[in-house]
Amino acid sequence: MRYTALALALLSAFSLNAQVSKDKPKVEKLCGCFEVEFKYAETFSPDKNYKYHDREEISGGTELTFPVEVSDKRMVMQHLLVITDSMIVKHWREEWTYENPVIWKYNGDKVWVKEQLKPEQVKGKWTQSVWEVSDEPRYQGVSDWVMLDGKATWKNTTDAPLPRREYSTRSDYNILKRTNSISINDSGYIHEQDNQKIVRANGTDKLLVEEKGINSYKRLPDEECAAAKYYWDNNKIYWGKVRKAWENYINTHNTVALKTKVDGKVLHDYLFALEKDYRLKKVSDTEIDGRIQAEIDRFTGSDKPAVASK
Repeated sequence: MRYTALALALLSAFSLNAQVSKDKPKVEKLCGCFEVEFKYAETFSPDKNYKYHDREEISGGTELTFPVEVSDKRMVMQHLLVITDSMIVKHWREEWTYENPVIWKYNGDKVWVKEQLKPEQVKGKWTQSVWEVSDEPRYQGVSDWVMLDGKATWKNTTDAPLPRREYSTRSDYNILKRTNSISINDSGYIHEQDNQKIVRANGTDKLLVEEKGINSYKRLPDEECAAAKYYWDNNKIYWGKVRKAWENYINTHNTVALKTKVDGKVLHDYLFALEKDYRLKKVSDTEIDGRIQAEIDRFTGSDKPAVASK
């Protein structure tokens, strides 16, 4: 009996490793230097009097995506926007985790709640976690990689805050129900979105308008993103400390509730200013961890990390 249990355990481990080995190269193909184009259009509203906002919106540029942490079942990837050779902007961060048992569910009003998933809910699946420019939470989704029309595809529907392109310009809805579909192709990948802009109040959801999004990532030669790599080499220690501060906070809480602004500024305004001071050595190595935590605490309302209840 003991040998049978051992054999089953070894078989299970082999199956796990085989699935990770099969899927991880797909995740790795999301890294590289890309020419990006973002297209969004509001398509339908059940309210005939609804006035469409920016019915069609197009933007783009050059973006570098690269791994900053890698393990057998997890890959943390940073996005950097290349504006010019001398202007690089830290963009969003994403993580891909295999059979992740915990997900942070967005409830609205800048509140996320930790949810424990059952093993059967995550078996063979990958969680994509998307984090803001400030490394604060944004949204997570769970799905498996499948082959559709000859392309490796991952698809999920999840609730999220308003996108950055809208949260500073409108307040007529408070939930973006995102259906994200990521499909890898020969030249890069396509991130297709079928979104619903939802008004959530008193436990009910009301559809305001639907939206279509097509984000294309076309692979470029690595040298097109050389300036972004140089920026990261000079700032990676600081942003690693920011990630660590958030990781510590999330691991010791069951709820994350954030203020949108403090003294008229969003969190990344303060963190970017602190990044500059640290780079110019106006803040020392012995001070920086405490300064980062202090900025995060201003937005979480915490004086110190709290221990999560059991």
